Amino acid sequence: MGKQASQYDKIFRENIEAVIPGLMQHILGINAVSSEELPDDVQHTKERKPDVLKKITDNQGNTFVLHLEFQLVDESKMVYRMAEYYVMLARKYELPVRQFVIFLGARKPSMPIRITSEYLTFHFPIIVFADLDYHIFLRSAQPEEVILGILGNFKEENPEEAARHIIHRLAETANGDFAFNRYFNQLRVLAQLRNLSDNLKDIAMDSLDNVFSIEKDFIYMIGLDKGEEKAKEEVVRNLLTKTSLSVEQVADVAGVSVEFVDKIRQKMADRE
Repeated sequence: MGKQASQYDKIFRENIEAVIPGLMQHILGINAVSSEELPDDVQHTKERKPDVLKKITDNQGNTFVLHLEFQLVDESKMVYRMAEYYVMLARKYELPVRQFVIFLGARKPSMPIRITSEYLTFHFPIIVFADLDYHIFLRSAQPEEVILGILGNFKEENPEEAARHIIHRLAETANGDFAFNRYFNQLRVLAQLRNLSDNLKDIAMDSLDNVFSIEKDFIYMIGLDKGEEKAKEEVVRNLLTKTSLSVEQVADVAGVSVEFVDKIRQKMADRE
């Protein structure tokens, strides 16, 4: 889970700024008229790094600190962590604090969300992605939001059909082949949380037959589903040979490390 969790964290770190406005408006019920980034180091007796920390003024004139935590694991001690954040943020900014835990797992979490004792009462709201209608994300014009649909509730739809709609919408919103490849790679990672990654390749090929030609980079991306070292090398070689992408961009598209790309590039140079 450690390696997978780091992949999910990377996706949210890369996409968070594009995703936050839609999350606030459509899911948290916050209509912001101004948003200001706040430092994410909250340090008094210990250091904490919130996932999202912003100073918000809404359309009713209310100003508050918005704190979001994206959570994959059903953590039994989460309520204490949120309480620590709350006290630290309230002390530092002297503003009302609104907190949400956004749970990304497939099953409804059982984590306690409330502390009730003689001297302290505290609770936080939790948003369970698996309960959200995936059409909320399908309607977005931002590919960063569209891919989150794979974590939503498909209602009565077949999961494969829902995935097909998500991929098609991703092709509509992504700006060019390079952007599509990048977000499709992220979609493949998120699909693992819903056990859809194995058949995502076939769904994509069926959905995008008329969108991308066989010669485009997308077909090389599909080759990664083989999961073999040789297949990954072939993807990287094709991107290095047939595109003008930087090493970092090739690594991003192919879903491999920069070191891996450098290794392949050096092999190619030695053979010349």
